[in-house]
Amino acid sequence: MSPQELKHVLQSGLLSFPLTDFDAQLRFAPRSYAERLEWLQPYGASVLFAAGGTGEFFSLEPGEYREVMKVALDTCRGRTPIVAGAGGGTTLAIQYAQEAERLGAQGVLLLPHYLTEASQEGLVEHVAAVCASVRIGVIVYNRGACRLTPDSLLQLAERCPNLIGFKDGLGDIERFVAIRQTLGDRFAYLGGLPTAEVYAGAYKAMGCPVYSSAVFNFIPRTAMDFYRAHAAGDEASCNALIRDFFLPYIALRNQGEGYAVSIVKAGATLAGHGAGPVRPPLSDLKPAQVDQLAALMTRLGPQ
Repeated sequence: MSPQELKHVLQSGLLSFPLTDFDAQLRFAPRSYAERLEWLQPYGASVLFAAGGTGEFFSLEPGEYREVMKVALDTCRGRTPIVAGAGGGTTLAIQYAQEAERLGAQGVLLLPHYLTEASQEGLVEHVAAVCASVRIGVIVYNRGACRLTPDSLLQLAERCPNLIGFKDGLGDIERFVAIRQTLGDRFAYLGGLPTAEVYAGAYKAMGCPVYSSAVFNFIPRTAMDFYRAHAAGDEASCNALIRDFFLPYIALRNQGEGYAVSIVKAGATLAGHGAGPVRPPLSDLKPAQVDQLAALMTRLGPQ
């Protein structure tokens, strides 16, 4: 898949980040991971991001990353495009991106670099170096320490023909509108805030109709129903789900730091497709919180 073909695919349909399966000893569980991908296939996500944020990329060492990508690509080959997470410092991010390309990934999601703050000049050089290291399409994730400005993205658009996507995880409306107006249709634009369904309407109004869904991992039917209603302009259906499920879900998610991943793993277990525990420094939901999540899921009916 060429970068431009990936860009076209990213501009419609529901995107998602599969969980990464671990066993009780916190080792990668390839068979369970493959079964998860097979379960999710029929629901029709347009792209899956393997080893992304919800897939705990930050906890994987390079050998595990290779295993995760190989299982995802072998399982989904010919059916669903796989975009690989890559991140960390520039040298390491290049190694991840090149390994993903070698294994056959259709693209790379460049996650924020590590801890330190960076200048716009430094961020431009970081993203440009990763893009230059591969031929496949690259999507940059504006979140955390990576806060690119419209001018920086304009420079990158001119330097990096395979930089085809911009994913926003900041929620800075002024910045996003400026980026969208400055870059026009040069990028595919993706909503990337946690529990993106709640922000989907606002982002669509700003020219970003596509988002990635974490809840697709445990309520895939509902996630697809919401996306279809969103795409069709069915505000009544979207608002009902936001009111009855997503807002209570967010209130539960906000009870713990790092629960954006932990609550999804808990939901997958309740759905009968457990992915094992989260790895430290994340922590799992407490039993009473799992019970609250189960009650919310019950309202949605069978998936």
